[in-house]
Amino acid sequence: MQRGKTARLVDDSEKKNPVRRVKDVEMVVPIAYGTVSFWLGKKADEYHSHKWTVYVRSALGEELGAIIKKVVFQLHPSFNNPTRSVEAAPFELTETGWGEFEIGMTVYFHPDASEKPLEIFHHLKLYPEDDTGPQSTKKPVVVESYDELVFSEPSEAFFSRVQKHPALLINGKQNPPSAAGAVETEKKKGDSKEQNLSHWFLKHSDDEELDSIMSARENVMSRVNKLKADLLQLENEAARLKANVAH
Repeated sequence: MQRGKTARLVDDSEKKNPVRRVKDVEMVVPIAYGTVSFWLGKKADEYHSHKWTVYVRSALGEELGAIIKKVVFQLHPSFNNPTRSVEAAPFELTETGWGEFEIGMTVYFHPDASEKPLEIFHHLKLYPEDDTGPQSTKKPVVVESYDELVFSEPSEAFFSRVQKHPALLINGKQNPPSAAGAVETEKKKGDSKEQNLSHWFLKHSDDEELDSIMSARENVMSRVNKLKADLLQLENEAARLKANVAH
């Protein structure tokens, strides 16, 4: 797991007016960021062959508007207005195009956090790694990374306002999840979208990761056993043919 500690650069104003901070407290916000890309089909314009969405979200499925003020996305210079600012959750941006490139994301926190913006980068992928079959308009290419925003000794004002927020872990202990489920809240805010992307988001819990590993292991063992059986069958056939030749 990566831990993207928020940069704290003390400027002249903070030197003159020191920010009161909460000692011996570490607040962690698990996040996920990435892209979901859909092929638009054979009839699509060659310069708009894919529709994709880039996003920064809570890895716990909660709403991040209380922690993040805005996210500025830096697209390829060939786009009109390549610097796009999203100033409310969900922090995501949808576009169409044909090429892959690196997207820059600058995460700005609310003023009471007294933290500098955080920069992260993600490479947009439009095409699946395995080119064995035709592209599908129904199954997107999803590339997502997990990270953690770490606020060591947060400002008193920020801590007081968000300390019970369900997207937080405080000194390693996770706050209770929201009753209604923030994913549903973000769905309602994004009702204008043609597709609900949360269905395609990756899971990042340890239990689910372990289940995935165990499932992959069982699949590998099944294939190994089948290969052993096939090999034994070939060896028996070779022995039979060899015996026939000897006679």
